[in-house]
Amino acid sequence: MPTALITGATAGLGKAFAQTLAAEGTGLVLVARSDRDLKELAGALREEHGVAVEVLPADLSTDDGCAAVAARLAVGPVAERTDPPPVDLLVNNAGIGHERPFLANGIAAEERLLDLNVRAVLRLTDAALGTMTGRGHGSILNVASVAGVGPSWLSSTYPASKAWVISFTESLAYSRQVRDAGVRMTALLPGYTRTEFHQRAGIPTTFPPSYLWLNSADVVRTGLADLRRGRVVSIPSLRYKAAAWALRHLPRGLSRQGAWDISADARS
Repeated sequence: MPTALITGATAGLGKAFAQTLAAEGTGLVLVARSDRDLKELAGALREEHGVAVEVLPADLSTDDGCAAVAARLAVGPVAERTDPPPVDLLVNNAGIGHERPFLANGIAAEERLLDLNVRAVLRLTDAALGTMTGRGHGSILNVASVAGVGPSWLSSTYPASKAWVISFTESLAYSRQVRDAGVRMTALLPGYTRTEFHQRAGIPTTFPPSYLWLNSADVVRTGLADLRRGRVVSIPSLRYKAAAWALRHLPRGLSRQGAWDISADARS
């Protein structure tokens, strides 16, 4: 039975990843801050799908939290040991965004966003690749965002953090070191998706219009399918593929005109 480690596993896309992978018969290591929520989800998945589920409470915005999860990812195959099993798939899903504009958040909040959205991805990817390249297989899926492709949010650190995730994933995925080891890496770039992410960040869900919202299960299925096909960048839905193309290729001055400025009085 393969094993997947999912960060931010108790809500949003993380929970959807857990449910989808459990239904496929994949063993799970669930990572989130709340021990209670982790145990509740683990129990439900064990009962419904009969898979092995570990829980690992950790705050990935902290050094101790990252170290605990990195140690679990560093577990490699040993002839005498069957438990815990090595991780075959890492899903770097945990992340946050801020509803208020940059100058209103305070530097501590902005640094925490970067610690979780960037630094944790860096550290966990490093830990996972250390074992995956050594045994010659494994996969990493990093959840980024279409917002990271171009100037889609103004006065926000979030798109910059996701731009880093995209660039980092592409840089490693196409490298000879990773390719020759048989390890696959994909950056998943969803658009607006119906999850708890927006409610937790205080971001209104009345904007944009309903036709731009994606279903979390569909996003997860697309990301996993593209990872298995070897696609390095996965963008669910034709409408967001078109949006990503426009953000990449239109003049920056033109694409900025359609950007969401969260410092504007109407939406802040």
